[in-house]
Amino acid sequence: MTLVNDLAGRRAVGAFEVIPLLDAAGPFFLDRRVAFPEATPRDWDRARVVDPGAFGPGETWRLDFRCYAIRGPRDRLVLVDAGVGPDGSPAEGWAPTPGRLPAELERAGIEPADVDMVVLTHLHEDHFGWSVGPDGTPLFPNARYVVQRREVVALPDGDAARAYVVDPLRATGQLDEVDGVARLATARGGSVRVIPTPGHTPGHQSVIVDHGHERVIVTGDVLVHAVQLVDPAVAYRYEADPEVARRTRQRLLAAAGARGAVLATAHLTQPWTEVPDPRWVRGH
Repeated sequence: MTLVNDLAGRRAVGAFEVIPLLDAAGPFFLDRRVAFPEATPRDWDRARVVDPGAFGPGETWRLDFRCYAIRGPRDRLVLVDAGVGPDGSPAEGWAPTPGRLPAELERAGIEPADVDMVVLTHLHEDHFGWSVGPDGTPLFPNARYVVQRREVVALPDGDAARAYVVDPLRATGQLDEVDGVARLATARGGSVRVIPTPGHTPGHQSVIVDHGHERVIVTGDVLVHAVQLVDPAVAYRYEADPEVARRTRQRLLAAAGARGAVLATAHLTQPWTEVPDPRWVRGH
């Protein structure tokens, strides 16, 4: 799948600028009907309208692996997620490594040392890959890495995330475990904050960028395919708790639709997505 640079799609939210950064793209290892077994043919038809680029030949599913930088006043920089990482990262066995996040940051005029904060929406391999280098040295030397405490506590024994990213960041004092909602940055009339959005993983979090009536929600993996946008009840095979994930997705999308928020997704094949009219969504 050809990588298309996202930088032209920067979006202003008051004093903040949200910059999509495409780390990698390619087909998923499971056919879409296996990954989302509850989806109906009508769901798939509607999802194809929302994100046609996600549909490959037959039942194949194409996805992007996208991170976002948020630039605030005084050039304060927040990076949301750290992609699939280099060759040799834990995602190498199933994701299209090496990713190109370092080159994307350079194209955006961002040096790793300029990043003040890295928000890891959750501790799956395709979201923390560039957090550290092959030797465990943090790639962003001046950043604190924000993750929900519940996410770390829930890591099973032997999980790659603990050895690859949690332990090295603890050793350098850069791991910042938060509990619940946390405000990361403010500007007159606006803010950046994390909110718990559990289900995909126990301590999954999303990022809200607000200014007045403008809002962008960096969703992480609250939804991983447009089929979950047109029918939020559709579960994904790799959700830790499908029922909690379903309720989280329904609440987030309902609130986003009511507020007119724009979604900044990790895996749809376009960085910005509006919530469909509820009358168009299954179940209404």
